[in-house]
Amino acid sequence: MKLKKIHHVAIICSDYVKSKDFYVNVLGCEIKNETYRAERKSYKLDLLVGGVYQLELFSFPESPLRQTYPEARGLRHLAFEVEDIDQAIEELSNDNIPVEPIRVDELTGKRFAFFCDPDGLPLELYESNK
Repeated sequence: MKLKKIHHVAIICSDYVKSKDFYVNVLGCEIKNETYRAERKSYKLDLLVGGVYQLELFSFPESPLRQTYPEARGLRHLAFEVEDIDQAIEELSNDNIPVEPIRVDELTGKRFAFFCDPDGLPLELYESNK
Protein backbone atom coordinates (compact mmCIF):
# COMPACT_ATOMS: atom_id res chain seq x y z
CA MET A 1 0.00 0.00 0.00
CA LYS A 2 1.09 3.53 -0.74
CA LEU A 3 -0.74 6.44 0.86
CA LYS A 4 -1.29 9.36 -1.52
CA LYS A 5 -2.26 12.16 0.88
CA ILE A 6 -4.34 12.94 3.93
CA HIS A 7 -7.94 13.14 2.77
CA HIS A 8 -9.51 14.82 5.81
CA VAL A 9 -9.35 15.37 9.55
CA ALA A 10 -12.56 14.79 11.52
CA ILE A 11 -13.50 16.86 14.58
CA ILE A 12 -16.43 16.24 16.92
CA CYS A 13 -17.80 19.36 18.60
CA SER A 14 -20.22 19.95 21.46
CA ASP A 15 -21.87 23.13 20.14
CA TYR A 16 -22.28 22.99 16.37
CA VAL A 17 -23.27 26.64 15.88
CA LYS A 18 -20.36 27.91 17.98
CA SER A 19 -17.81 25.61 16.32
CA LYS A 20 -19.10 26.36 12.81
CA ASP A 21 -18.69 30.08 13.52
CA PHE A 22 -15.15 29.51 14.89
CA TYR A 23 -13.87 27.44 11.96
CA VAL A 24 -15.59 29.51 9.25
CA ASN A 25 -15.54 33.09 10.54
CA VAL A 26 -12.49 33.08 12.83
CA LEU A 27 -10.15 30.64 11.06
CA GLY A 28 -11.47 31.35 7.55
CA CYS A 29 -12.30 27.81 6.43
CA GLU A 30 -14.53 27.57 3.37
CA ILE A 31 -17.78 25.58 3.55
CA LYS A 32 -17.78 22.79 0.98
CA ASN A 33 -20.94 20.98 2.13
CA GLU A 34 -23.28 20.97 5.12
CA THR A 35 -25.57 18.04 5.97
CA TYR A 36 -28.02 17.43 8.80
CA ARG A 37 -28.64 13.75 9.51
CA ALA A 38 -31.97 13.66 11.38
CA GLU A 39 -31.72 9.97 12.30
CA ARG A 40 -28.44 10.69 14.16
CA LYS A 41 -29.38 14.21 15.32
CA SER A 42 -26.04 15.18 13.86
CA TYR A 43 -24.56 17.78 11.56
CA LYS A 44 -21.62 17.09 9.26
CA LEU A 45 -19.86 20.16 7.90
CA ASP A 46 -17.18 19.70 5.24
CA LEU A 47 -14.70 22.58 5.35
CA LEU A 48 -11.78 23.45 3.10
CA VAL A 49 -8.50 24.85 4.45
CA GLY A 50 -6.61 26.77 1.79
CA GLY A 51 -9.04 25.47 -0.82
CA VAL A 52 -7.45 22.01 -0.63
CA TYR A 53 -7.39 20.28 2.73
CA GLN A 54 -10.63 19.10 4.26
CA LEU A 55 -11.88 19.23 7.84
CA GLU A 56 -15.05 17.38 8.76
CA LEU A 57 -16.89 18.97 11.68
CA PHE A 58 -19.40 16.66 13.37
CA SER A 59 -21.93 17.26 16.11
CA PHE A 60 -23.16 14.23 18.07
CA PRO A 61 -25.45 14.45 21.09
CA GLU A 62 -23.65 13.77 24.38
CA SER A 63 -20.21 13.01 22.95
CA PRO A 64 -17.60 12.44 25.70
CA LEU A 65 -14.95 15.02 26.59
CA ARG A 66 -11.29 14.75 25.60
CA GLN A 67 -9.54 13.15 28.56
CA THR A 68 -6.29 15.11 28.80
CA TYR A 69 -4.46 17.94 27.07
CA PRO A 70 -2.45 17.42 24.89
CA GLU A 71 -0.56 14.27 25.74
CA ALA A 72 -3.47 11.81 25.54
CA ARG A 73 -2.79 8.80 23.34
CA GLY A 74 -4.06 9.44 19.82
CA LEU A 75 -4.20 12.65 17.80
CA ARG A 76 -2.16 15.23 19.71
CA HIS A 77 -3.11 18.42 17.87
CA LEU A 78 -3.96 19.85 14.48
CA ALA A 79 -1.52 22.35 12.96
CA PHE A 80 -2.31 25.08 10.43
CA GLU A 81 0.39 26.79 8.39
CA VAL A 82 0.28 30.59 8.28
CA GLU A 83 2.56 33.07 6.53
CA ASP A 84 2.74 35.55 9.41
CA ILE A 85 2.22 34.14 12.89
CA ASP A 86 2.21 37.58 14.53
CA GLN A 87 -0.68 38.70 12.33
CA ALA A 88 -2.57 35.42 12.89
CA ILE A 89 -2.17 35.73 16.67
CA GLU A 90 -3.35 39.34 16.54
CA GLU A 91 -6.48 38.26 14.65
CA LEU A 92 -7.20 35.50 17.20
CA SER A 93 -6.61 37.94 20.06
CA ASN A 94 -9.05 40.40 18.45
CA ASP A 95 -11.63 37.58 18.66
CA ASN A 96 -10.74 37.06 22.36
CA ILE A 97 -9.09 33.69 21.69
CA PRO A 98 -6.13 33.11 24.00
CA VAL A 99 -2.91 31.99 22.33
CA GLU A 100 0.07 30.50 24.16
CA PRO A 101 3.44 32.25 23.80
CA ILE A 102 5.29 31.74 20.51
CA ARG A 103 7.90 28.98 20.57
CA VAL A 104 10.63 28.11 18.09
CA ASP A 105 10.91 24.61 16.61
CA GLU A 106 14.43 23.54 17.51
CA LEU A 107 14.70 21.38 14.39
CA THR A 108 13.45 23.83 11.76
CA GLY A 109 13.85 27.21 13.42
CA LYS A 110 10.21 28.00 12.53
CA ARG A 111 7.92 29.78 14.99
CA PHE A 112 4.71 28.18 16.29
CA ALA A 113 2.04 28.72 18.93
CA PHE A 114 -0.92 26.82 20.35
CA PHE A 115 -4.53 27.85 20.91
CA CYS A 116 -7.82 25.94 21.31
CA ASP A 117 -11.09 25.59 19.46
CA PRO A 118 -14.38 26.07 21.36
CA ASP A 119 -14.18 22.50 22.74
CA GLY A 120 -10.58 22.79 23.90
CA LEU A 121 -9.12 20.86 20.94
CA PRO A 122 -5.46 21.89 20.73
CA LEU A 123 -4.68 23.73 17.49
CA GLU A 124 -1.31 25.03 16.33
CA LEU A 125 -0.23 27.90 14.11
CA TYR A 126 3.02 27.11 12.29
CA GLU A 127 4.78 29.93 10.45
CA SER A 128 5.93 29.15 6.92
CA ASN A 129 8.08 32.04 5.74
CA LYS A 130 10.10 33.52 8.61
